[in-house]
Amino acid sequence: MIDGEQFRVRSEPFYQPQGKEIELFAAAYAARLPVMVKGPTGCGKSRFIEYMAWKLDRPLVTVACNEDMTAADLVGRYLLSADGTHWLDGPLTTAARIGAICYLDEIVEARQDTTVVIHPLTDHRRCLPLDKKGELLRAHADFQLVISYNPGYQSLMKDLKQSTKQRFTALDFDYPPAALEGAILVREAGIAPALAEPLVQLAASARRLRGHGLDEGVSTRLLVYAARLIAAGVDPGDACRMALVRPITDDADVRAALEQVIDAVFA
Repeated sequence: MIDGEQFRVRSEPFYQPQGKEIELFAAAYAARLPVMVKGPTGCGKSRFIEYMAWKLDRPLVTVACNEDMTAADLVGRYLLSADGTHWLDGPLTTAARIGAICYLDEIVEARQDTTVVIHPLTDHRRCLPLDKKGELLRAHADFQLVISYNPGYQSLMKDLKQSTKQRFTALDFDYPPAALEGAILVREAGIAPALAEPLVQLAASARRLRGHGLDEGVSTRLLVYAARLIAAGVDPGDACRMALVRPITDDADVRAALEQVIDAVFA
């Protein structure tokens, strides 16, 4: 019998608030309202949900959504064994049974016919029909559903349907302000503030290219990667090329422009 302890967040994740998101999420949880967190890649959405699960002392079940994910992957299926067939709960069903926060990361990557399965859990019914099992699962009183996605990255073919969007409250996320982002680099990578500052400046320059050669700006996550390489003794220019340029673009002109900024910042 799963009791949720294996999904417990054991220690406090490092998270720096940008606004009132902690209080607002806590209020939504108290009212058992589903929450959608929206924002660019690598801006701290998943870390925030992990932090809130720890703060609220709730188990956290995370699902990385993808286009091959089926409703059965979320809900569960019958499996064959030497003793016959037995039912195996999927992560969504498990979370609903034990009263966990279920976090569906990048929900739009899943097919729309898959995401429809969450609808009965996101309104007054708070139930999950297990058709193959012949069971109507009433969600635990402490259960909450959270989804995330990046609205600026998705095409019209990969956007959420209004029938799904309007079942959620929502929080908007963005890259942290410069001072806060610098403090995150100091804490996460152990670098000096004097080194964090130029990295943040570099990220700001790269983000201005979004929509002008870059689909996405440099994320805070990638900045942490660069800072960790530098902390390990890698030359700052090489670390930035490895962590901030090569992962986000293969366009020769955009790479050249970003490398000029790197050379200027670390001259």
